[in-house]
Amino acid sequence: RWIKFEEKVEDGGERWSAPHIPALPLHSLFQLRMCLQKGTMLLDLDATSFKEIIDKALSEQPEEAELQPAQRECLAALLLLQPQHQPTKSLLQLLTELGLSPCQGRKPGCPTRHPGKAKGRSEPRMQVSKTPLKEQLRNRFKKKVPPGAEAAHVAVGEVEFLEKPFAAFIRLRRGVSLGSLAEVSLPSRFLFILLGPPKVKAYHEVGRAMATLLTDELFQRVAWQAEHREDLITGIEAFLDELIVLPPGKWDPSARIPPPSHLPSPRRRTAVDALDQQPHGNGHMTAAGDRGHPGHPRSGEELERTGRLFGGLLRDIRRKAPWYGSDFSDALHPQCLSAVLYIYLATVTNAITFGGMLGDATANMQGVLESFLGTAFAGFIFCLFSGQPLTILSSTGPVLVFERLLFSFSQDHSLDYLELRLWIGLWVAFFGVVLVATEASHLVRYFTRFTEEGFCALISLIFIYDSLKKMLSLADAFPINWQYRLDNVTSYSCTCNLRRLFNPILTCLVTLQCPPIPSIQSPPATPAGLSRTQCLDRGGHLLGTSCQYVPDVTLISFLLFGGTFLFCTTLKHFRSSRYFPMGVRKLVSDFAVILAILASCAADAVLGLETPKLLVPSELKPTNPARGWIIFPFGANPWWVCLVSAVPAVLVTILIFMDQQITAVILNRREYKLQKGAGFHLDLLCVSLLMVVTSVTGLPWYVSATVISLAHMESLRKESATSAPGEHPEFLGIREQRLTGLAVFILTGVSVFMAPVLQHIPMPVLYGVFLHMGVTALNSIQLMDRVRLLLMPAKHQPDLAYLRHVPLRRVHLFTIVQLLCLALLWVLKSTVAAIIFPVMV
Repeated sequence: RWIKFEEKVEDGGERWSAPHIPALPLHSLFQLRMCLQKGTMLLDLDATSFKEIIDKALSEQPEEAELQPAQRECLAALLLLQPQHQPTKSLLQLLTELGLSPCQGRKPGCPTRHPGKAKGRSEPRMQVSKTPLKEQLRNRFKKKVPPGAEAAHVAVGEVEFLEKPFAAFIRLRRGVSLGSLAEVSLPSRFLFILLGPPKVKAYHEVGRAMATLLTDELFQRVAWQAEHREDLITGIEAFLDELIVLPPGKWDPSARIPPPSHLPSPRRRTAVDALDQQPHGNGHMTAAGDRGHPGHPRSGEELERTGRLFGGLLRDIRRKAPWYGSDFSDALHPQCLSAVLYIYLATVTNAITFGGMLGDATANMQGVLESFLGTAFAGFIFCLFSGQPLTILSSTGPVLVFERLLFSFSQDHSLDYLELRLWIGLWVAFFGVVLVATEASHLVRYFTRFTEEGFCALISLIFIYDSLKKMLSLADAFPINWQYRLDNVTSYSCTCNLRRLFNPILTCLVTLQCPPIPSIQSPPATPAGLSRTQCLDRGGHLLGTSCQYVPDVTLISFLLFGGTFLFCTTLKHFRSSRYFPMGVRKLVSDFAVILAILASCAADAVLGLETPKLLVPSELKPTNPARGWIIFPFGANPWWVCLVSAVPAVLVTILIFMDQQITAVILNRREYKLQKGAGFHLDLLCVSLLMVVTSVTGLPWYVSATVISLAHMESLRKESATSAPGEHPEFLGIREQRLTGLAVFILTGVSVFMAPVLQHIPMPVLYGVFLHMGVTALNSIQLMDRVRLLLMPAKHQPDLAYLRHVPLRRVHLFTIVQLLCLALLWVLKSTVAAIIFPVMV
């Protein structure tokens, strides 16, 4: 049988073989061409049953090949017999049959069937039924058949009563269900019959050649549109033109060639030298490698200037408005639940991390609670009104550097930090609206692959570096017990001493007021079972060599960290595993991160060690009691501050614009197959207006987070539900909707009330998720492929498209220059000049 690749019944007759590419003898194609030239040809036949088809095929024979009436009757009776199909059975069905069949395996005492009876007529067979059989309707193989598919039947064999071959090719005018003829119940369109005397042994190979042709997309078009016999012959000639011959003796004909991971499209097969017409350069191409013209990331009108004020914004709104309703209905899928939980935990961890760093940089004028509330509010509004709702907003490193510099400047010059920050935010919002009005986002078309990959690689490396840095810092809070020796365990002890630490005689001499000295008595015995906290609360102190011992929390934290990362990576790749049905693999892959987090949390709970846990604020009040929730623009600073603030606001505007738009370019690559379009101008407007609200309320400023947004899109990948045996699921695009982002930020806002639940999640587990996100984003760019090429000998390098058209030394030179620029950006990020790093990108 064939869907896209060939499957054979194994010699044991119990199972289908693995799908493989059919290897055809060249002579079989020539014989097939001869059969089509001389045999019966019925195109657009009107028939409703298999018997009617056979009758017309036998009556429309050419004169030179006409059969005798007796032969015609025998042939019709033979063709109308019910074919025997090899059923596709589940493992449970096979085990059940094995248990119910005591004669399986030819046990002693069991009767055996004579091999000759299989081909004889001692066991009468029924004719083809006009209605599908129960076995057809229950056949599990139908799940592999894509919707809208039609069946083609190829019947070949040897019969003794024929003196010369009988061949017929039939195309029905419309697809007709031919009852129990097919393995599964499908409408049928094509039939090919080849029967002849036993002296010719090539019938089987000719039938394989016909089945292979009918699974070829280009020949299918020819077979559908053919009006004459010559059209089919021309289709075979075109197939032969593309044929590649493997020389005998250089390969094993019995070897089964496995299906490739990617098949060439019919468009590329019909194009003349398509690869040479499409440039495969590096600096002027996008990550997808197929821009409309140099520097343009997408074909279409999204980045074309209209020449009118707010023209690009209005075009974005008109483009996105028809999709607004489907942005909610398209989210009704279990995959979205997995994406919500995954991105929610990543967003919460990121909010806590940046909130803690903001609190340290601004004396808690902005802290963890402000980070939570700002993330929830800004992200919710952005997902509700933006042009690309798959974007996740977050605080970024350059913004953090600016906040630190601004707070130091305000302290040094006795200015109110939040009021100064308010005016800068208002100016940034104004400049952002001006950029939207003047369609400045069209400059995005000049962002090259070099820029996109440099920015994405830097942000990904920051995620990886920060997760490792956080883990290494645990060794300070929970030191590793390097001095612990198991052989000295008998000398380790720790007791609670409740004796007073002062001498009453010495106290008497100092105060010169000596009460009668009581008789010296032994101190009260230490109560048994006091904990360390109880001992210190009663004024005691700890004595012993093991009092400073703590369990190796750092080591178990690293195990949780690495285990979570490996779990995420392994389960994410489980979709392409060989184990379990496709539905199970897909479900596990979609919920990979959640399953990894649950497994790691369960392991932590079983061990019971005091690993650092996720702590979220439990009260809705400012982190610094000296500030309120509304920042007033006048009163604390001189009047001229509102004007001078425009100077640093220009720098922040450039920072926000570059950070936002580079991320937008990466998220809207053509390789993601987004159907609803981008909204560069609308996104920038939303970020600019949110600057007003976050500045007035003293909340952090937000911009698109590259790595978390990429993780959000990867968690919403759509693939074909049905795939032919041997065919890899086809990537269909991203599940574009707004509901996952809205749910993530709603959960972030109510996290204050979920503190008792969230406090059971270890921080090393979330750092492992961060590492997974960084590594996944880093592997999604072509730069990593080219870095690997630097370490590979030429004979082991993969067959990449750009290596066929660009000299290897130029590829290496481009990669090295890109790595040097990336190193320069990393050094720049680590200094005070990090605020201008988006401009340097």
